[in-house]
Amino acid sequence: MDETENPVGRTNEEGTVSEEVTASEEVGAEGADLDPLDVADAPLLEVPEAGLGNEPELLQQAMQFIDAGGPVVLILLLMSVIALAIILVKLWQFLRLGSSTKARAAVALYRDGRTDEALATLVTQRNPTAQLLALAIGGRERADVPEARLREELARQGSEQIESLRGGLRALEVIGGLAPLLGLFGTVLGMIAAFQAMERAGNQVDPSILSGGIWEALLTTAVGLAVAIPAVAAHNWLERRLERQTQEMESLVTQIFTADLSRPRQQPATQDGQAARLRLHAAGE
Repeated sequence: MDETENPVGRTNEEGTVSEEVTASEEVGAEGADLDPLDVADAPLLEVPEAGLGNEPELLQQAMQFIDAGGPVVLILLLMSVIALAIILVKLWQFLRLGSSTKARAAVALYRDGRTDEALATLVTQRNPTAQLLALAIGGRERADVPEARLREELARQGSEQIESLRGGLRALEVIGGLAPLLGLFGTVLGMIAAFQAMERAGNQVDPSILSGGIWEALLTTAVGLAVAIPAVAAHNWLERRLERQTQEMESLVTQIFTADLSRPRQQPATQDGQAARLRLHAAGE
């Protein structure tokens, strides 16, 4: 067919071509109006800034977390707060004890016969070992206090100081042992609820019902372990620190009542000295 016989087709083709040319010209004109510097400075991705608007979402997620875990999670969270408070208090208490360097130096001074200097070193110390040593040295200097009574008094005060340092460790031990059991108890309750939901669904069982119940049940076990692990670790460290403090206290106090056997032995008396003592003894008879 000749081109003269289809004028409509030619018109459509020309109209389409003209529209494409017009669109490309408009795009080119818009591109010419853009500043190259603005295009270079434009970010590739627009990242939303993190502001205070996320706090309600975090609070809502925390509430959903607690709601999914049930009352068991609330109990575990309360136990975690108590455990954290005990750990912080005990750390502060043990840090206040300070070092026993002054106490050891005072014992060395006392064994050298420099009692006043030893007492002056111990008076300014807040360490319980130093306070007990000051009491022991002061008691040894008093002739009206028998050694047996002094030892009993030192044992009583030492046990009181150790007991004050041990306070709270039993509660921390209970939390470390009870938290995993509570988490397991919450898991068992969650599994029971999940299977009850499957039973109510009958033949139209949705796998999401079982999977949702299982992860909610395992949530309590995870929380229980998260509470128990740091509690047990802190309890073991504090218990070991207390044992070292007790051993050091007993060792230093005992040195007040014993002789330093590491020093050279004194020379035996000469024959002249022994003869003089024998003459004095005979004259007394």
